[in-house]
Amino acid sequence: MKILLINHYAGSPQHGMEFRPFYLAREWVRMGHQVLILGSVKSHVRATEPQPGVQIIDGVHYCWYDTPEYQGNGLGRLRNIGSFCRQVWGDGKNLAEGFQPDAVIASSTYPMDIWVARKIASLARAQLVYEVHDLWPLSPIELSGMSPYHPFAMLCQKAENDAYRDADVVVSMLPKVHEHMAAHGLDLRKLHIVPNGIALDEWSDTAPPAPLQGELAAHLDALAAQGQLVLGYAGSHGLPNALDVLLDAARLLQQAPAGSPARRVAIVMVGGGHEKARLQARVAAEGLSQVRCFDAIPKAQIPALLARFDIAYIGWQRTPIYRFGIAPNKLMDYMMARRPVLHSVEAGNDPVREAGAGLTVPPEDAQAVADGVLRLAALSAAERAAMGERGRAFVLAEHSYPVLARRFLAALSALAPKAEGEGPRP
Repeated sequence: MKILLINHYAGSPQHGMEFRPFYLAREWVRMGHQVLILGSVKSHVRATEPQPGVQIIDGVHYCWYDTPEYQGNGLGRLRNIGSFCRQVWGDGKNLAEGFQPDAVIASSTYPMDIWVARKIASLARAQLVYEVHDLWPLSPIELSGMSPYHPFAMLCQKAENDAYRDADVVVSMLPKVHEHMAAHGLDLRKLHIVPNGIALDEWSDTAPPAPLQGELAAHLDALAAQGQLVLGYAGSHGLPNALDVLLDAARLLQQAPAGSPARRVAIVMVGGGHEKARLQARVAAEGLSQVRCFDAIPKAQIPALLARFDIAYIGWQRTPIYRFGIAPNKLMDYMMARRPVLHSVEAGNDPVREAGAGLTVPPEDAQAVADGVLRLAALSAAERAAMGERGRAFVLAEHSYPVLARRFLAALSALAPKAEGEGPRP
């Protein structure tokens, strides 16, 4: 097959997040398919900007479109989205005739790229696929308080409804979306669930991971020498990650009497993000001496970092949007690293509980998080290791990219071939 994947925020190992488009595409290329990814030069989630034009990374072809810079979620980001969609729309005929795709995937976080993908699929008589990362406009409505009557929300709603009507296949990373999508017009026979996952070559048991460097490595060495139990977090420092709750739990643990098991717990937070400076200021102002914050590290060093955690933490806000399910990349990394996970969440699914890979506690509840830390700390090292092994086995069976790439293509192969001259199905 020839697969055209449109993802405004597509990344790569060279450029940073987001990685899913690259990992799926690389697996498809290894299967003998051709893949072209269309992405924007400017993206708020990437570490390094690509250069405009064509690039080949590990057999995956990219076409990067130059778009205006933006900060935050205001008009600048809307201009950036509009610029990308207009440019791809303008290239639609050339893409359809030059690349001749068999499948066109609309996969940007926002849904408006479905209109661009629909045009190209129609010209190429290709299958039209809509891939859902988050439910827009529901996510900005429920997470950010946007009015459903805001012009941007109404634009997103029109695009989402059109996607469910026109796509031949809808692929969702979120597992509990059936009722929502059906209410917006989707024939659920089109729906396939393909969650997030991991790249096996980054988790080899035979090749040592890239070593940690500098102050972070020295701090973890010191904690090990002191016999401290390390509760670690690795990932973005944003409001959705509920790291204030972790700091509240740290304060509760620090208030325990001297000699208490709670005083053996050291917390290490690694990553960047909009809330990092504020969280660091909290640590200093409140004298949370057992908490240390470090900057983000290269992706290649993540396995080495996670191997130093005794318990890995991931938290969420308490919000209705998670009733549709969650698919966090960092959780897959934690489980592949064989770490027992402390999961603070209330959602439509819970991989930690499903795999028996740790302990789940309610979200936005510092006392529950503190108690969870102590419950996991009270287990023997062998018991925690068994949790970690169950987590890794679960990911290998259900969430490796070779498995997910085949599952994605199986959704396409289930469709009957289109007749000559037929456009996207209604």
